[in-house]
Amino acid sequence: MSRVAPDLLVGDIVRHAARATPTALAATLGEHEITFGELDARASQVARAFAARGIGVGDRVAWWGETSLDAMPIFNALARLGAAFMPVNARLGADEAADVLEYSRPKLLVADDMHAPLAEGWDPAPLTHDELFAAADREEAIDDGTPPGLDESSTHVVFFTSGSTGRPKGVVLSHRASWLRSFQGNLSDHSGGTVCMFPLFHMSGWSMTLNAWQVRCPVHFAPTPDAPTVLGTADRRRATRLYLIPAVWQRVLEHDRSPYDLRSVRECDTGTSATPPELLAAIKEAFPGTVTRIYYGSTEVGLATMLADADIARKPGSVGPAALGVSIALVDPDGTPAAGSSGEVCVRSPFLMDGYFDDPEATAVALAPIESGGLAWYHTGDLGALDDEGYLSIVGRARDVLRTGGETVAPAEVEAVLATHPSVADVAVVGLPDTEWGEVVTAVVVPRRGATPPTLDELRAHCEARLARFKHPRRLETVEALPRTAATGQVQRTLLTEQLLAGGSAGRP
Repeated sequence: MSRVAPDLLVGDIVRHAARATPTALAATLGEHEITFGELDARASQVARAFAARGIGVGDRVAWWGETSLDAMPIFNALARLGAAFMPVNARLGADEAADVLEYSRPKLLVADDMHAPLAEGWDPAPLTHDELFAAADREEAIDDGTPPGLDESSTHVVFFTSGSTGRPKGVVLSHRASWLRSFQGNLSDHSGGTVCMFPLFHMSGWSMTLNAWQVRCPVHFAPTPDAPTVLGTADRRRATRLYLIPAVWQRVLEHDRSPYDLRSVRECDTGTSATPPELLAAIKEAFPGTVTRIYYGSTEVGLATMLADADIARKPGSVGPAALGVSIALVDPDGTPAAGSSGEVCVRSPFLMDGYFDDPEATAVALAPIESGGLAWYHTGDLGALDDEGYLSIVGRARDVLRTGGETVAPAEVEAVLATHPSVADVAVVGLPDTEWGEVVTAVVVPRRGATPPTLDELRAHCEARLARFKHPRRLETVEALPRTAATGQVQRTLLTEQLLAGGSAGRP
């Protein structure tokens, strides 16, 4: 009996959009743009150019470049050929990128003009965008169809996670997982397109792209996550959706928005890190009549939970219930189902990664069952709590918890309280070594511009009646800015701790 349903292949997304709406915009960057029809034809040419170099099903191709529309046909061409696309962090130095490539062993490296000179003498030698597209120009725009051996279980992409220390892990996603993720949260009108602030070496950049393409709408890239670029892109392209991390939302809210026409914006979404209720209220005030949702997920799981607009005020601090098709569970430190309403957050869904590239031990730990003979669950490393309606709140990281005087403290829980102090613009909580306490709860504060920096006594008083006293900070450091990852804005706690220790702060009360 012949199959009724075709495989879920990422290369088909643009194919279908090009047949249905060939003149519709697929992507823009500044004044540059490309339609679905143009992207479909160019991807066919680039796929043929890759095939002439021996690239096919099961091969791995690394791409090292800044966000550009050049990446669009490269990404699509590799998906059609069944070769895995491996974007390398554009912010890495030459030695760091070389380590990633030595680990991932691609058959080919494609690099833009900025990064190709840094890779001279490497094996494989870099193929520049100009060289690739010159070869593509000599090919006909003929779609050769799905090659033998490519199916929905084939590897589509390997994303390298941006850990704060150690070598990044390669997250392996199948065509099926990427295709299904492209519909997650895609429940509203994106007709004007979505502004994407994420770089294209990051999973979120491509997730937002595929999300837009599945509904045949454009993605508008903002190459730098500053307020003028984001707002100018939304204005110029009449975008209907803004998805910004909280730190970028803060820049937008503090910026003069009067020169921009933002009446097209209907969705103001956020996620990736803690989102204070005050920030959400400010978004609502600045963009009246829009909806706001909070998304929680990761490269390994895609979207795990979503807090709907109707629940923003009702469930402060929550990231929502499990997303459609997703199951959430909490486990105790021994890996068994949590006895109470809090524990490490675990996720099960059809959207999970296949595992970590060439790292079976890390994969076995991350994708472990939580019951004998059961299915794999992804262990996020996040500490969470579920309320009686099934809404999840993230209270910290399992690996980030502090042990002070025999008590356990989740930094994110303390940060959420300190962030509400009127003199605090940004804050992180870390543990510094101490002979008496083991670790001392240390607040690292960025004072609010124009305000008097808070004192330790003021912060401790602010925590009264909000936190148990063993969670109150015992030391205070003020800094101009917190070290955060470039792509997602997450605090690099290990790096921050190292900076404080190197500066001698551990010895100061």
